[in-house]
Amino acid sequence: MKAVGYTHCHPVTHPEALLDLVLPDPAAPKGHDILVEIRAVAVNPVDTKVRRAADPAGEPRVLGFDAAGVVRAKGPDVTLVAVGQEVFFAGSIARPGSNAELELVDSRIVGPKPKSLSFAEAAALPLTTITAWEALFERLAIPRGAKGAILIVGGAGGVGSIAVQLARQLTSLTVVTTASRPETKAWVESLGAHHVLDHSKPLGPQAKALGLSFPYILSTTETESHWAEIVDIIAPQGALCMIDDLGAAPVGALKPKSASLHWEYMFARPVWGTPDMVEQHRLLVEVSRMIDAGTLKTTIGQNFGRINAENLIRAHALQESGKARGKIVLEGF
Repeated sequence: MKAVGYTHCHPVTHPEALLDLVLPDPAAPKGHDILVEIRAVAVNPVDTKVRRAADPAGEPRVLGFDAAGVVRAKGPDVTLVAVGQEVFFAGSIARPGSNAELELVDSRIVGPKPKSLSFAEAAALPLTTITAWEALFERLAIPRGAKGAILIVGGAGGVGSIAVQLARQLTSLTVVTTASRPETKAWVESLGAHHVLDHSKPLGPQAKALGLSFPYILSTTETESHWAEIVDIIAPQGALCMIDDLGAAPVGALKPKSASLHWEYMFARPVWGTPDMVEQHRLLVEVSRMIDAGTLKTTIGQNFGRINAENLIRAHALQESGKARGKIVLEGF
């Protein structure tokens, strides 16, 4: 099968940062696994981080943790999807990824592709949607229909773009997010944000000027640099969820407010094989229904064309620049 991978860690400017490969087809699926013919993929920050930091020591590693495709075979324990069904999923960072014509994936983390979306539009959704959903409704434990306010730091990114929509559609919260450029501000407003703060400037004065209390904060980027302001504006007994790293930020600063800190890592369920892995299938089923009902929309930003090393390198470069708006997708081999 055709695939794109790498054999050594290189900067994105290196000619062998990613390589076009021909690899053996995966083995026949066993247990809960299904074999998916990949039609489209999306690029995430995790792809660039792994490529730069996790040297496969000469063995080709295939990245890609967002995909849409068609089920071609299934293991004996699969009951959630059928052969021939169109699906979308994020996969597992512990297994070969989606930048290949065929991929084995656990059916319990796969959902039915929205009928109203193309494969490319659907591929933009799974990783960020799972991350945003788990962050809002599992880590922060926001009740459906909750009132009050939430601050989403980094609303124009992949996770933020979905989190803004989910918070608007499934809660009664006032949704405040951040963006720093005119085009990204317009983007998050189009997704339903009530207020947009400029994260290139101090967040504290802007947040306080709204006169809102923030019992919920979801930080998707640059949490360490915003830490002091987050601690200042979070409500007493509030909850903060983050998806990046804190570095040297003093976690203990949350203690005087009895505020809680949560990390969201959407690969935790598939990597550890948790008993509730099927929850990712269930949430993707609901998201698929919301998409087809028109209450949620894909966050596709740019389509970079065919799935090959040249185009994936371009996508990685844009992702690393921090200037991507929405998701970068590729389709077809």
